[in-house]
Amino acid sequence: MRIPAMRRFGRPPEPGRTYITRPGAYVVLLGAGGILLTHQAEPIPEFQLPGGGVDPGEQVIPALHREVLEETGWTMTQPRRLGVFRRFTYMPEYDLWADKVCTVFIARPALCLGPPTEPGHTAVWMHPEAAIEAVENAGDRHFLIDAISERLIR
Repeated sequence: MRIPAMRRFGRPPEPGRTYITRPGAYVVLLGAGGILLTHQAEPIPEFQLPGGGVDPGEQVIPALHREVLEETGWTMTQPRRLGVFRRFTYMPEYDLWADKVCTVFIARPALCLGPPTEPGHTAVWMHPEAAIEAVENAGDRHFLIDAISERLIR
């Protein structure tokens, strides 16, 4: 049986460049107020799905909960896996060329415990269509559209 290749978004890997695999967990947070995104001020200002890197020895779901709290100030409930994608990118904050393997979930925001603790991050609620336009990453956009479509079908 042939296993399909993982979907890639963005630029292909550059020939001759060494990339470090960087697993990450991200989430589409659907609430009554719309979609909860994080705005990262640096190194490049952009709207993103909340989430980030899974640290060595850390499990994916606890990493997702940690990242969401750090980047939005919110807890979440009922995470469910939507899919996975990869993208090859330079991460200036780490001076690292990364093969980011991004597992994306859908969940509900539960409780706001305060402002984000991650420096340079702001939690932003957006209408679904505005969120689709706002996110910079094509992989984030793909799974955001899937999550919104799935919610409308239910």
